[in-house]
Amino acid sequence: MDLKLIGAEATEAEKAAIASAVPEALTVEVPGRVVRIRRDLRHYLLPAIDAVQSAVGWVSPGAVDEIARRLQVPPAEVYGVASFYALVSTEPRPPTVAHVCNDIACGPDLAAALGDRDDVVESPCLGQCDRRPAVFLQRAGTDDVVLAHATPDAVLAALDGDVGDDTPGFVSPGPLLARVGNVDPSSLPDYRAAGGYEALAKAIEMGPEAVIDEIVASNLRGRGGAAFPTGLKWRGAAGQPGPRYVICNADESEPGTFKDRVVMEGDPFAVVEALTIAGLTVGAEQGYIYIRGEYPLAQRRLAHAIAEARRAGLLGDDVMGSGERFDIEIRRGQGAYICGEETALFASIEGYRGEPRQKPPFPTVAGLFGRPTVVNNVETLINVPRILLEGGAAYAATGTEDSPGTRLFCLSGNVARPGVYELESGTTLREAVEAAGGVPEEIPYLLLGGAAGSLVGSDHWGMPLTFEDSRAAGVTLGSGVIMAFSASTDMREVVRRIAQFFRDESCGQCVPCRIGTVRVEEAIARANGAVDRRLIDDLDRAMKAASICGLGHTASSVVKSAIELGIL
Repeated sequence: MDLKLIGAEATEAEKAAIASAVPEALTVEVPGRVVRIRRDLRHYLLPAIDAVQSAVGWVSPGAVDEIARRLQVPPAEVYGVASFYALVSTEPRPPTVAHVCNDIACGPDLAAALGDRDDVVESPCLGQCDRRPAVFLQRAGTDDVVLAHATPDAVLAALDGDVGDDTPGFVSPGPLLARVGNVDPSSLPDYRAAGGYEALAKAIEMGPEAVIDEIVASNLRGRGGAAFPTGLKWRGAAGQPGPRYVICNADESEPGTFKDRVVMEGDPFAVVEALTIAGLTVGAEQGYIYIRGEYPLAQRRLAHAIAEARRAGLLGDDVMGSGERFDIEIRRGQGAYICGEETALFASIEGYRGEPRQKPPFPTVAGLFGRPTVVNNVETLINVPRILLEGGAAYAATGTEDSPGTRLFCLSGNVARPGVYELESGTTLREAVEAAGGVPEEIPYLLLGGAAGSLVGSDHWGMPLTFEDSRAAGVTLGSGVIMAFSASTDMREVVRRIAQFFRDESCGQCVPCRIGTVRVEEAIARANGAVDRRLIDDLDRAMKAASICGLGHTASSVVKSAIELGIL
């Protein structure tokens, strides 16, 4: 392939970083010459970009050329992918950069106090709403870190290299969260002593068909927002010709959401075990965990858990003596909300810009690399071991008929104890807020389901937190966000910030979303009094009807709910 390289030379540090992330092309010795056997390495593009960014602090033209040469991908496409992500810089910048959250939970005050600095960047939600205000520090040549409950002095000290201890948030007890905070997340023996890997052993003993039968019987629904029956998804993929893949979608980037982060940091082996069960059940030999780049601690703990599982024979060519092969790779996202959409996630892993694809075909037929693929988020997956150990029927008997089991909710905002709460399905919205120390009389509005959800008022306090009750009320539980706002909150500014979020996070691939999200934010910004409801309705209709993915479908949901409540 004629790559038409830029002609820039990579530094030794850049070459070393790329070499650490990308395998060399296969070579075969032939008398008198060496023959290079080309194989498709494009799916190493994201790891290569990540490696350079992490080592050097930016992706230079020389690094673009080196990546292009090693992967046999045109430099223009390497640059196009690198420039797609918010955490990747294609211009020189300081080796340590503070991404300061200015979203609806953290607010703009910390960023304003730090002033205009070239090593400070304002950021959308960092998934740390239980520990606000939050800052994510990218540090070239060393580990990235998160500052929780950050102050201006702490940020400035961290930029000089003085980073304090990580502060855990509040986690309520429950079946899914039982090990979080109680079992050493770095210890495989401790995990196994607390019941870990009993479910995998049972899954191997039962066989794939029986496992799927139990998941179907449990009526487990996806916990990422779509609520699709998990057992049907697994059965659909298992019935397709191989090879197949399984993916843990750990790219939770919905403002107000942090439950998956807490699980990955506090119980990483559970995620690895659950994904292994999924892989063996659907007949996949390879799994991926796609984790958002702003979760450095979770990423390190998952990488350690995967390595420990391999050493113990719980991953690899002979999983737990079953004779079956399954392994897991981590792909670290680089700051793109859209990559939480499953088809955009596929594109990102494959080495392309994270742009969604038309459906059908659905992922269980044609997903990653065009092969049958199962995608579940962290919370959905960690329900699987519980179901296998208790039995699908017993699990289905908990909660409500259409919403069995427990759910993880992210309580933040105007509550005394922000954190992750594991609640029985059927718990009312009032009970959830009161469990976190919120006083309903002091909370006129709640954000339910995240930025793609809805604002609700006091008329929803008695609503049970179930799929069926939220559907009947015309709202969604989404990613489990419950964010409380006090009477002193400028709700117009909250709604405008959400509109700005969708404007900025639209991938721009389709016109209705690319233009519609801008027009919605403009309508709020220029409104002198009430927003033009007819305009918002027209934009919403166009985005719902013609956008490729769910971002466009839900981009104006909060705005429309704010109009109904008289906020706009």
